[in-house]
Amino acid sequence: MFLVGLVDKKRKIKVTNPGLVRSLDVIEKLKSKGIIKVTIDLDKSNIAVFDSKHYPTVKLSKEIHRAKRLLIETKEIVHQLLYAGCESHELDLQPINNVAKGLVGSINSNSDALLSLTSLRTKDAYLLEHSINVGVLLVAFGRHLGFSEQMLEKLMIGGIIHDIGKTKVDLSVLNKPAKLTDAEFEHMKQHQVLSLPLLKSINDLSPISMDVSTMHHEKLDGKGYPLGLKDDQISLVGRMSSIVDIYDALTARRVYKEGMSPAKAFKIMITLTPFHLDKDLLRKFMQKMGFYPVGSLIELSDGMAGLVWETNVDGDNSMPTVKLFYSSKYKAYRDVKFVDLAKSKLTITKGLSTSDFPKDIAPYREH
Repeated sequence: MFLVGLVDKKRKIKVTNPGLVRSLDVIEKLKSKGIIKVTIDLDKSNIAVFDSKHYPTVKLSKEIHRAKRLLIETKEIVHQLLYAGCESHELDLQPINNVAKGLVGSINSNSDALLSLTSLRTKDAYLLEHSINVGVLLVAFGRHLGFSEQMLEKLMIGGIIHDIGKTKVDLSVLNKPAKLTDAEFEHMKQHQVLSLPLLKSINDLSPISMDVSTMHHEKLDGKGYPLGLKDDQISLVGRMSSIVDIYDALTARRVYKEGMSPAKAFKIMITLTPFHLDKDLLRKFMQKMGFYPVGSLIELSDGMAGLVWETNVDGDNSMPTVKLFYSSKYKAYRDVKFVDLAKSKLTITKGLSTSDFPKDIAPYREH
C-alpha cells in the first residue's frame, strides 16, 4: 500500500517521503514506534483483490466431484498434522499449502460444493472437521470481502491449523461428552498458549495464518484470551476468525449436542456484539452465508422439509434450490424432490436442526 500519513496516540504525522510499504518489517517498525493508524492512497497502491470474472461458476454437479476428492485428501493431511505431526519438533507446511490451493480453487469455482460437504458431520471427529470447516468458511468470507487469492490461501492455512494447540490438551477434557467444569475450561483455554511453540516450528508460516490461530478467542472488550487483546489490537483476520470459529462451533453436531440451525446461531452471535464480535464484520458474514446457507435444514411454507441444496445463479441466498424429503405436518419421510424456490411460490419459513428429524439424515446429504 502507498503510505501518505501516520497517526499515533497523540497526533497525525505527515509523511515526508510517501511511498509503497513492501514488507511486514516496515509495518512492525511502525507499530514499535507507537503508530496505531495509517492513511493510504488507493490509486497509487498495488493491492491485488479478488476478481470473480476470472472464475466463471462451475456447475455444482461437476464441482462436487473435485470437492469430495480434495476434502478426503485434506482430512488425511490434517489428521496426520493433528495426531501425528505434532510429535515432531518441526511441522511441514508444504502439504497444507498444497491442499489449501486446491480448496481455494474449488471455492472460487463453486463455493456451494465444499460448503455442502462440510455440513456433513460425524459426532466423534469434531476437531478435525472443525479445523477444515473454519478454513473453508474463512475463505468464503474473505472472498465475499474481495480478498486476493493469495490472501485466501493464507486464510485457509490459518483455519486448518487454528486449533493445533488442542493436540496438547488432556484427552479426557478435549473429548468430554458434557459441559466442562470451571477447572476443565481453564485447562482447555491453555490450548492457545500451547499452540505457540507448534506454530513457531512451522517454517514460512505467514502472519495472516498466525493471526487466525492466535486471535480467534480474543474479544473486542479485552476479556478474551490468551493475551486479552482489545479493539484495534485485534487484526481484521483475527476478528473474522472469531466470528467463523463461533459460527461453526454453534452449528456443529457434537457427541453431547445437536448442531443449531444457522439462523439460531446468528441470533446468538448478534448478542455478542459489540463487546465480543465486530458488528460490521458479523453483518457482512451473515450477508455472505444467509440465514439458510447451503447444507442447512429448512421447512417450507407447505410443511415440507429438507436441505438447502444450491444457491441460484445470481447468488441470492433467499431463493435457493432445496432438496425435500420430509413432511413436518405428517412426521413422515417422502420421496426426494428438488424445488427451485426462484421458480416457486413456496418460501422458507424457518430453519431446523437434526433433532427435528426422527432419524439420521446424513444419507440425504450425499450428492
